[in-house]
Amino acid sequence: MAVEIERKFLPAGDGWRGLAAGTHYVQGYLAADRACTVRVRLAGASAFLTVKGHGDGLARPEFEYPIPATDAAQLLDLCPLPLVEKTRFRIPLNGLVWEVDEFAGNNSGLVLIEVELASPDQPLEKPDWVGEEVSTDPRYSNAMLARYPYWTWAGS
Repeated sequence: MAVEIERKFLPAGDGWRGLAAGTHYVQGYLAADRACTVRVRLAGASAFLTVKGHGDGLARPEFEYPIPATDAAQLLDLCPLPLVEKTRFRIPLNGLVWEVDEFAGNNSGLVLIEVELASPDQPLEKPDWVGEEVSTDPRYSNAMLARYPYWTWAGS
């Protein structure tokens, strides 16, 4: 089974800027609940259909398949929740790839940093521009950001 092991962080500054070129992402959710999410994503000229199961801690089942971009565009029109838009910057560092997502649209102003690991207990040396960990805060999942956008968080 394919497993995603991912940790999420807020930035501790803008030291990541200029370290990589960004790719525009648009993604939507055909299904999104606690048990399973089905996501369609346009990432630049590439497109993917992804199914994620409920996880245990930092790990969860994930199955991702490339699809034609024209199919992805049509599937995005079927998504019941608002789309999530962001620019992703992939920064290779110390054997890992740090993904910095700068959100737009309903989530404008939010920046999240993700890193995928080989195991949940893998040692991690964070760059100085990586701040507070939010891996276990459900508000920061992209599926939740589609349902409860960042702009609605005022006062939370």
